[in-house]
Amino acid sequence: MTSAGPGRPRNQQPSRPGATAREEILDAAAELFTTQGFANTSTRSIADAVGMRQSSLYHHFKTKDDILKDLLESTVAASLSFAKAVSGVSSGSASAEVVLHALALYDGTQLCSSRWNLGILYHLPEARGGQYEQFLASRRELRAIYGTLGVLASAPSAGAAGNPGDLVFRLIESLVNLRADGLVLPSSPLEAADAGLIICGRGNELPAIRTQSALIIERVSGGLEDF
Repeated sequence: MTSAGPGRPRNQQPSRPGATAREEILDAAAELFTTQGFANTSTRSIADAVGMRQSSLYHHFKTKDDILKDLLESTVAASLSFAKAVSGVSSGSASAEVVLHALALYDGTQLCSSRWNLGILYHLPEARGGQYEQFLASRRELRAIYGTLGVLASAPSAGAAGNPGDLVFRLIESLVNLRADGLVLPSSPLEAADAGLIICGRGNELPAIRTQSALIIERVSGGLEDF
C-alpha cells in the first residue's frame, strides 16, 4: 500500500530520473536491489540514494517489500500489454509464428534495455510470497499467451518436447542472466526471438518472419489497431 500524501521536503535537489519522488525512489531501489541485493538494501540506503529523509520515503512506500512489488510488476506490465494487443492477430492477417516472434522480440527488448536489470529479481525467494500475487498472475498470463502462440506456430516437423511456446518464454527470460553476466548485446533480443522460432521449426522462414514481426511491433507501439 502507498500513501497519496506529498511527503516531506528532500535534503537536496532531485538527482535521479523520474517526474515524481515516487519514481525516483523506484529508480534508486532498482539500482540497489540489482547491484547490492534485496536483503542487503535498507530503506535508509534507498532514501539516501534519492536524497530524502527515510521518513519521507515512508510517505510513498510503507515497506521495502512494497517497493519490490512495484518493481516486479513493472517488469512484466509492458510485455503483457503488448501480448494482449497482438494475441488475436494470428487469426487475421499475421500468422502465429510472426506474432510469436514479435512478442518474443518485444519482450526480450524490454528485459535488455531497461535502465536496471530488474528481471534478475525474479530469482529472489521473496518474489514468491503472496503479496506479489499481482506480479505472479501477470507473469502466468504472459506465459500462457506464449504457450497458445507456440502451439499454433509450431511446424509439424518441429519435434519439440512439451509446449514450444513455453520454451520460447523461458528462452526470453534467460536474457536477464546473460545481461547479469555482462554478455547481452544489442542483437541479443532478436537472436533469442529467432532461436525461439527455430525451436518451433520455422528456421527456414525467418527472413520473412522478421520483416512482418518488425511491422507488428511498429504498429502496436504506434497505437495502431488495424493489422
